[in-house]
Amino acid sequence: MEALVCRNLGDPTAPPDGAENSALTISKAHPIPSLKSPTAIRVRVKATSLNFANYLQVQGKYQEKPPLPFIPGSDYSGTVDAVGPTVTKFKIGDRVCSFAALGSFAQFIVADQSELFLVPKGCDLVAASALPVAYGTSHVALVHRAQLHAGQVLLVLGAAGGVGVSAVQIGKVCGATVIAVARGDEKVQFLKSSGVDHVVDLSKENVIESVKGFLKARKLKGVDVLYDPVGGKVTKESMKLLNWGAQILIIGFASGEVPIIPANIALVKNWTVHGLYWGSHKIHQPRVLEDSLNELLSWLAKGLITIKISHTHCLSEANLAFAALKDRKAIGKVVIAFDDQSAVRAKL
Repeated sequence: MEALVCRNLGDPTAPPDGAENSALTISKAHPIPSLKSPTAIRVRVKATSLNFANYLQVQGKYQEKPPLPFIPGSDYSGTVDAVGPTVTKFKIGDRVCSFAALGSFAQFIVADQSELFLVPKGCDLVAASALPVAYGTSHVALVHRAQLHAGQVLLVLGAAGGVGVSAVQIGKVCGATVIAVARGDEKVQFLKSSGVDHVVDLSKENVIESVKGFLKARKLKGVDVLYDPVGGKVTKESMKLLNWGAQILIIGFASGEVPIIPANIALVKNWTVHGLYWGSHKIHQPRVLEDSLNELLSWLAKGLITIKISHTHCLSEANLAFAALKDRKAIGKVVIAFDDQSAVRAKL
C-alpha cells in the first residue's frame, strides 16, 4: 500500500524524498496491516485530516514522541475492507470514521471495532475524516468541560482554523453569543457568513477595543468562556475581557508561545482554567469521547454543523498540506484524500 512514513524528524513542509535527510518519505509498497485480534477491522482510508499536532509530531515537538520510523496521522474516514471473526458492529463496505495515535496517512489502517463510528447516510465521507479530532476537541471542551449554554458569551481565538471553526459552530449550536478572532479579510468574511455575532480582524483591529465595543452595544458584561488554541499575546489581551467566574479553555499554542495566566487574578475573579488534551480522554474517560463523537455525527447528519475543508491534497503533496497549516492559509480543515482523481489541489 501507499503510505507516508516519517523516517527522520524535521520539517514536514519539505518535499517528500527531497533529500537524504527528508523528514517524510512516500512508501509505495508498505505492508498492508493485518488483523491481529478477532475484533479488529481493516479500513480502506478515503481521507485523513491534518491537525497541528501532526505537524508538531513530525518535528519531534509534540508531547508524545513515537519511535522512528512511523506513519503520522490521526483522524480518518473510509470503508470497512476486512473484519475479524467476532466483529458484530460493522460489515465490509460500511462507511466509518475514527482517530488513532498514528497511522492514518496510509491507504489502510486497522482498528478495533470499539474504536470506529458509522458515518450517517447522506454525510460526505471525506468531510467525516475532518470531524473526530477538531470537532471532538471543541465539543469536549465546550460541552463537557465548560458546559457552555445559551445566554453566555464565547470568545474563540484562531477562529478560522480547524478547531476554531468547530468551536464557533458548536458555540452557535449551544446558543451562545460567539465572538471570533481571526486575521485577514477572507477569514473574516467566512466567519461572518457562518453566523458569528462579532468578528475581530487582528490585522486591522485591537481585540480589547473591538470586543468591548461590541459588548457595550449588546449590553453584555463580558466574556464567559475563552477558547484558546493560539496562546501568546492575544491570550494575555483576551483575559482583560473575562467576566467574574469565567472559564478558560487551553487548547494549544499555535503561536508558539505558551501564555502565563496570573494565579492572583484567577483567584480574585474566580476563573476556572481547563487544560484540554483531547487524546488523553481515550485512556482516562473513553466514554466521554464515544458519547461526544456520536453526538457530533448526529449533528452532522442533521445539518447543525458543517465541516469546512479549504485544502485537499493527494499523499504525494503532503508537504503542501502541511504548509497550509504552517502558513495559516487554511480556513477550516486540510485533508489528504486517497483514490480521488477529482480532488481539487489547493494553490498555495
